[in-house]
Amino acid sequence: MITLPPDYRPSDNEEFMNPQQVEYFRLKLLKWRADLLKEADETLASLSEGGIHEADITDRASVETDRALELRTRDRARKLISKINQALLRIEAGTYGFCEETGEPIGLKRLEARPIATLSIEAQERHERMERIHRDD
Repeated sequence: MITLPPDYRPSDNEEFMNPQQVEYFRLKLLKWRADLLKEADETLASLSEGGIHEADITDRASVETDRALELRTRDRARKLISKINQALLRIEAGTYGFCEETGEPIGLKRLEARPIATLSIEAQERHERMERIHRDD
């Protein structure tokens, strides 16, 4: 078990995906997942408070729209939690931080911005270009 200094940030001056970097991203992913699960619990609690008690039809429609939006947001969060879990499995397997397509390092800046990334920027751009080409067919 590695203990990181509170101010630790991965640096390009270190070996890529050394134990400290791996632990940094593992903790970041675990915190992100915990935050999403907490939000989901709060949503569940608010939805289970009962039906809509608004007398005015406009207010009722507004509340229903807010609930529908919240449910869509929770669905996206559920999918994100699945991706976080997959990233944690890649950490355990020792493949985290490396492009699934090329095996090259994804890069610290990209992982910092999107810790669930599975492709390097170049591979992601290729993937998106291919998607556009096939979508236009």
